[in-house]
Formats: sequence, structure tokens, C-alpha cells
Amino acid sequence: MNSITQIGLVTPASKRFVSQNKRLLLPLFLLVCFAVPSLRDIAITALSDAFFQVSVFVAATLLIYYYAIERLPQLELSYLSAKSPALEVFFAALLGALPGCGGAIIVVTQFTKGQASFGAIVAVLTATMGDAAFLLLATRPSEGAVIMAIGLVVGTICGAVVNTVHKHDFLRPSLTEQTRQVKILPTHIIRVSKPIWMLAIFPSLIIAFLIAFKVDFNQFGEYTNTGIHFFGAGMALFIVTVWAYSSKGETYKQITSEEDECNPPSKVIKVLQDTHFVTAWVVASFMLFEILVNVAGLDLKTWFAHYAYLAPLIAVFIGFLPGCGPQIIVTTLYIQGIIPFSALTANAISNDGDALFPAIALAPKAAIIATLYTALPALGVGYGLYFISY
Repeated sequence: MNSITQIGLVTPASKRFVSQNKRLLLPLFLLVCFAVPSLRDIAITALSDAFFQVSVFVAATLLIYYYAIERLPQLELSYLSAKSPALEVFFAALLGALPGCGGAIIVVTQFTKGQASFGAIVAVLTATMGDAAFLLLATRPSEGAVIMAIGLVVGTICGAVVNTVHKHDFLRPSLTEQTRQVKILPTHIIRVSKPIWMLAIFPSLIIAFLIAFKVDFNQFGEYTNTGIHFFGAGMALFIVTVWAYSSKGETYKQITSEEDECNPPSKVIKVLQDTHFVTAWVVASFMLFEILVNVAGLDLKTWFAHYAYLAPLIAVFIGFLPGCGPQIIVTTLYIQGIIPFSALTANAISNDGDALFPAIALAPKAAIIATLYTALPALGVGYGLYFISY
């Protein structure tokens, strides 16, 4: 037993608390940064930028998205496959290209029920970018549209090729029925954040648009700019804290993926869940970047410029990690100009987002092989764009 444990600073209870609430480490880390004078300004700027440049636009985009998809009927892939196998693969890729992980999870579930082919699994996992697509569309809509189009085309081609090589039911689990427990989430803390969001969203949107158009807030008063920074930082800290308390964060899945649907389902709660999740990972990556650059003196942009040929390969390996958290970090690095578009594209094709979790649980062999298959087009397209641009 070390001296720290002996004097009681680290107790079994505290170790157990940290182990079962790993998400709380992020807001605690931010509070420490506020307390350290050399890190205070960095933390306030990073949090404010994350809120006004990402959170506000993601919330607005998600609200439009979820109300839009409610109007679209869900088609059974088995019906499309009976009409045309190529149409089934294309629609699976289209579901994957949609922002978020919902489309990919639908295809994974239908595959285990015998309603979709293995090629459809490869198509949807290749096309999906997960929740990172919301971040990219909110900050770089033109690049986001290009990534979605690339994913759709590459996913359709890969799915069609796989279906010519493998049988329709390749690696499908032998169980005749798949069961899934409905998890009732601790949504009370999220519901508490709803009225705060309702009060803050419209003025925050106005400020966010003014920031996007490079408006100088000092013309409205000496302390206007400072006040906006503190407001944005406070909102970001509040969002991260709500995210931390929304899940125990005990396992890798609970930390890196967004929460399951609440019961009963609610579009507004789902919007807040997703926005909090994206914001938390953006804040973490913003802070990591600022500390590495301003404190450690690491010039990531120069490093990637010298070793640009490694960026797509590294992005593909990160794409193997299940969950949307690591992929949001990659997208954030692209938005900040650290990694090239070729690396972002390689990661978008390689990563499976949250859809990999149910795939591993329901059809582990199919999930692993399909994920490995997505690496081939990811490397091909990523390095193809790399050699074209350099």
C-alpha cells in the first residue's frame, strides 16, 4: 500500500466511485483547469468555442433531422432484396449514409432476423459515419455532404461485391430469435436540462451565427465579448456535467457511445442526449489539443504535415474502435485543420459508430469480418485522395 492510500486520500470507496463513474472525470478535469491560472483562459476559450461552434448547431440540426425522419417510412430490406438484391444493398448504404447510427442499427437488426444479406451489413457499415456526421454537417456542411456521398457510393459498391462472393446468409447467427432488453435510462437529469436549453437555444443560435460571420462583439460594449465567452463556457460545462450523470460510464461502451433510447421515447430527449454526447467528446478533444499545443508545446499540424502519409492509416485504425466518441475526435481534428480530408474520409469509411456494439452482441463473427472488409475501401479511398491532393 502506498503512502497516498495510507493517509486516506485514496480509499476503496473512492476507487470504486471512480471505477463506476468514469464519465465524471471530464467535468472534474475541467474544474481543475479552471482552478489553475495558466489553464483557466485555455479552458474558457475551448469550452466557449465548443458550445457556440458545435453544440448549438448540432442541437438545431438534430431537431430538424429527427422530426424529418419521423415522416419517412421504414422499409423492410427483405422486400427490397426480393425485388432486386442491388436495390437492397443501395438502400442499406443509404441508411448508413444518414447522420447518426440509427440506420446502421436497423440493418444490423434485420440481418440477424434473416431480412437482410451480409452484403447489406458491409454496405451500411462502410457508408456510416455515425454521430460524427452531425458535427461535420453543423460546422462544414459542404464537406459533410461530400463524405455522405462518398460513403453511399463506396458502401453500395462494396456491398454488391461482397454479395457476389458470399451467400446471402453468410455468418448469420443460428439463433432463430433475437431478444433485446429495453434499458430505461436515468433521464431525470436530462429532463432538468430541457428548460435551460429552451431558454438558451435561440439567443445562443443568434450569437453562434454572429460568431460565424466574424462579428466583433466589442462594438456592443467593453465586456460583451467576455460575457459571451463566460456564458458559452458555463453552458458547455453544464452540458458535460449532464452527460457525465446520464450514464455510469463504467464500461468502454458506456463511455464511448451515446445512451440507448429512453423509455418512453422522446424526440427532444433524444436530441439532448445526442447533443450532450457530441459536446462532451468535442470538449475533451478541444482541451486535449489546446493543452498539447499551449502547455506541452507539441505542434500537431507540423507533425501531421511531416508524416501526412500515416494520417489515413491511423484514421482507419481509430475507425476500428466501436462507438462514436473516438470518431468525433478525428472529425474535430479535421475541423481544426490538423488532419487532411483524406484521413477524415478513411475514418468515415472505416468506422462503424455505435452500430458495432449491437452487431458484436448479436452477430459477432459477421461484425468482425464486416469491419475488416470496410478497412480495404477505407485505405483505398483514403490514400487515393491523399495522392491526388499531394
